[in-house]
Amino acid sequence: MAKAHQKLSINSPGPFYVDSSCINCGSCWQLDPQHFRPGPLSSYVHQQPKAEEEINQALLALQDCPVAAIGAPKPFMSKAPSNSFPILLTTHIAGKVYYCGWSSKRSVGASSWLVQRSTGNLLIDSPRWSAPLARQITTLGGIQKILLTHRDDVADHAHWAKAFACERWIHQNDADAAPESERIIQGIKSVNLDKSLKIIPTPGHTEGSMVMVLGRQEQILFSGDHLWWDPQKQVVVASKKYCWWNWEKQLLSVEKLLDLDIAWLLPGHGHAHFFQPGEWKTELKKTLDHALKS
Repeated sequence: MAKAHQKLSINSPGPFYVDSSCINCGSCWQLDPQHFRPGPLSSYVHQQPKAEEEINQALLALQDCPVAAIGAPKPFMSKAPSNSFPILLTTHIAGKVYYCGWSSKRSVGASSWLVQRSTGNLLIDSPRWSAPLARQITTLGGIQKILLTHRDDVADHAHWAKAFACERWIHQNDADAAPESERIIQGIKSVNLDKSLKIIPTPGHTEGSMVMVLGRQEQILFSGDHLWWDPQKQVVVASKKYCWWNWEKQLLSVEKLLDLDIAWLLPGHGHAHFFQPGEWKTELKKTLDHALKS
């Protein structure tokens, strides 16, 4: 629980606050950018919620925080429903995509995604274990496969796999992070799991990084930490600063994605973004040009 006596002075005055236990993961300002913002060392309450709808959104950010660094008075806390997550983001011909919430400290607050499909639901990366979330996922049809983009975001995969008796997929070069995984991807060739689901190895951020592509047209890209969207600069980001293995290899992996038809970019960290038809290739070329010049 957040502690009022440890709340940061940078917070806007009012009932909601962020305390000094914040790890600046970004889950709060990705979910509720109206009221939370990133700071140099931690996130903080930029603007206090007022209307009931705004308060409910701030309460979602509070629930999602992986280290319980967001606080509010008890009367507000009592209004927080236990079944808010997962949240429907978009409906695609290949399935409905939900943001799972319940971010994990073990993955530094990374986002995870649930895809509800007639052929079996997918969990992309792992949230922290949550019985309320598990109950909601059960009502949506459970989980058939857990696809792990890379070693950083495996979180509580073992608990989810046991609860839903589902198989886990990870790349061989990151498999030591989830050694119990039932399916291991090898090499750098793309793997089609079915007609509407592809795994593309994208080594760079880690040696075993992968992305997942849903659909044939207006595709959804689950990018892990390979790419994300910066709303301030309005660019797709491939980060040299947060590249843990090989930057040159990561840029080659970015090039592999130029010919995709991406409508939604859904990362592990950073903002999700919707692209208009034809925008993806243009924006990704800008990213590569900037990276090669820097």
